[in-house]
Amino acid sequence: MSGLLALLDDVAAIAKIAASSVDDVVGQAVKASAKASGALIDDAAVTPKYLHGFSPARELPIVWQITRGSLRNKLIVLLPAALLLSTFAPGAITPLLMVGGAYLCFEGAEKVVHIFMPHHGPDAKAAAASPEDPLHLEKEKVEGAIKTDFILSAEIMTIVLAEIPESTIWFEAATLAAAGAGITILVYGSVALIVKADDIGLLMAEGGRFSFTRAVGRAVVKGMPGFLKTLTIVGTAAMLWVGGSIVVHGLEVLGFSWLGHHIHDLAVAAGHAVPQAEGAVEWIAKAAMDGVFGVALGIVLIPFAKAIFTPLWKAVTSFGKSNAKSEA
Repeated sequence: MSGLLALLDDVAAIAKIAASSVDDVVGQAVKASAKASGALIDDAAVTPKYLHGFSPARELPIVWQITRGSLRNKLIVLLPAALLLSTFAPGAITPLLMVGGAYLCFEGAEKVVHIFMPHHGPDAKAAAASPEDPLHLEKEKVEGAIKTDFILSAEIMTIVLAEIPESTIWFEAATLAAAGAGITILVYGSVALIVKADDIGLLMAEGGRFSFTRAVGRAVVKGMPGFLKTLTIVGTAAMLWVGGSIVVHGLEVLGFSWLGHHIHDLAVAAGHAVPQAEGAVEWIAKAAMDGVFGVALGIVLIPFAKAIFTPLWKAVTSFGKSNAKSEA
């Protein structure tokens, strides 16, 4: 009997250790995911545009296809790559983070420039004028969304990896997997709610049993366009803030600390000027300065991206498509 009790005690101890490990993994995944907020908000803000022009019946299936592609990006491609990077080239994490941060700055600055200098290229007009097979168009939209997700997912997984404290490869793998799956569910669950909100509001407005329900439905329908615009603005601001802060911090890690020190000193001075809300003012001032730096860096990168990276990316993707057609 004592032997059985000892065995049960050992089992209980192992269960406690396992539960503690799960708690550690989940806690670390949530903490690390919070650092990727800029990319998360942008992902949620960008994805609904890929559903524009499709019937309501196809919206959720398209979101599900993009969700599956995002999970493949994070768990099958990027997670093993992150583990290899952490094991064999940990020194490359900071430079890669800076590259990702610079990309966020470029994307955010391009959106800011587009607000002040909107343009409609001939390709967009031609695409709008020429009808396409709905299935082919859906496939192209899904592929485009998954490619965009891959870039944002790479940045998210690198940020998460950088936030994981030194540990075993299994803990890193579990944390990355938990963060990747959780982020994907959060982002695309939110996207599904956003794209169906107007339909739900219309259903409530037309078929609600109570006047309050119908009023809420009408408010949802009227408010969705403004909400989507606000989400885009918040996503752009978050991209610039997160991208700028990543690059500034990366420069400090690499030994170029002048800019980071000046931003910190100015933020502290701003906080001291408002002692009633010192912490909040200091944080806002630092985030604002990181964002301004992000805008400046992104504007500098726009001509380089259009002259070098965009043609290179088109060449690579067109080469892949031509190979796929030849194999078919």
